[in-house]
Amino acid sequence: MRLKQLIAIAIIVVCAYACKEDNSVEEAYEKELAEIVEEEKILEFGFDLSHYEFKRDTIKKGDTFGIILEQNNIGYPEIYQIAEQTKDTFNVARSLKVGNPYTLLFSKENENDSLQKPTTFIYQKSLEDYVVIDFKDSIQAYTSKKPITYVERTATGIIESSISKTLDEKGLSQGLAYKMADDIYAWTIDFRRLQKGDRFKVIYTDKYIDDSIYAGVHDVKAAYFEHNGDSLYAFRFETDSVKGIIDYFNEDAKNLRRAFLKAPVQYSRISSRYNLRRRIAVYGYKVRPHKGTDFAARIGTPIMATANGTVTESRRRGGNGKYVKIRHNDTYSTQYLHMSRRAVKKGDFVKQGDIIGYVGMTGNTGGPHVCYRFWKNGKQVDPFKQKLPEAKPISDSLKVKYLDFIVPVKQRLDNIFFLEAEPINPENTIKESPITDIQ
Repeated sequence: MRLKQLIAIAIIVVCAYACKEDNSVEEAYEKELAEIVEEEKILEFGFDLSHYEFKRDTIKKGDTFGIILEQNNIGYPEIYQIAEQTKDTFNVARSLKVGNPYTLLFSKENENDSLQKPTTFIYQKSLEDYVVIDFKDSIQAYTSKKPITYVERTATGIIESSISKTLDEKGLSQGLAYKMADDIYAWTIDFRRLQKGDRFKVIYTDKYIDDSIYAGVHDVKAAYFEHNGDSLYAFRFETDSVKGIIDYFNEDAKNLRRAFLKAPVQYSRISSRYNLRRRIAVYGYKVRPHKGTDFAARIGTPIMATANGTVTESRRRGGNGKYVKIRHNDTYSTQYLHMSRRAVKKGDFVKQGDIIGYVGMTGNTGGPHVCYRFWKNGKQVDPFKQKLPEAKPISDSLKVKYLDFIVPVKQRLDNIFFLEAEPINPENTIKESPITDIQ
């Protein structure tokens, strides 16, 4: 298609020159040529894919790095060399997951060669993160991220039956409900008991990858919720830039959360509660105390630290399977059992809500869940029967700064009319440059 366009333009130019020598014709030709070339660029993963032949596919069950390359005319001695030289950056033997996309790049110089070999393997670990293994001339591997765009928006809603239905009817992401229910108002509003006529306003940012792929709600900057006759403001504010601790406070600088989350997983149900008198049929109905709370969830569901703290154990042992234990302070510790995979190691500092592992079935378990255990003064207790402490209040030195910070944000919230669901400022788009780590 491009060749035909260029030939047509060339004919026009020749004809034009035959009639009249005019520099403007040559300039028009160069402009048209530049536009055609620009139109056909395919920019992705830091490459212009229009310069390559390429294949896209996903990892299938049974696929390995070696099998994929061998099917594309690369021999095992070379495959072994590539894997060995890149294993410190990306272990191809362990890191490929079924369903994740990959792309192979081929040189156009050899596009008619039936034994054409790829020069680059690109594996997408997630929508955002990818790995490039380049073996065209020399072998190198690096990780990178696709360009991320954040778009600030506002949304409002009036509850008829549930917040989920309200968001659906307005075409808004359910991520807003999760943010408000779990991150902001978990301890001040019971979202299972919202009343007809309750209403909310939020200022939030949506996340996009490559300017086009919607990646969900990134964060909520501020919110306002009317419930049971109360007006509940919430403002996002960073209280510790070193540890990256961010909390939500009301207009009087009172922290809205507790020191602990209610559950270590989202979208789950309690399948077994803390019960010191539990009897199980398989054990002849003998009393076998259950000192944890089981949250049923699908395998691979992220498990979150319920409070800030330091990891004291991250290991596999007996019936616990793979587990993580966190010390929060001199009084409280928590433990998370039966993980399929752990995401932290001993000595790591974790913040409330950080992912520390993933739901599994390791150890003694009849189904996928996380057994959440809660220690107070060295004794396992039922977290739902404890009067849990409030989160750390804002320091006096930060309080003045916070109160100044929320003045314009609160004014914007107050000036948002209900039922409005348009971007505050569509051109107010914040772009984050891709980060490339070449090792």
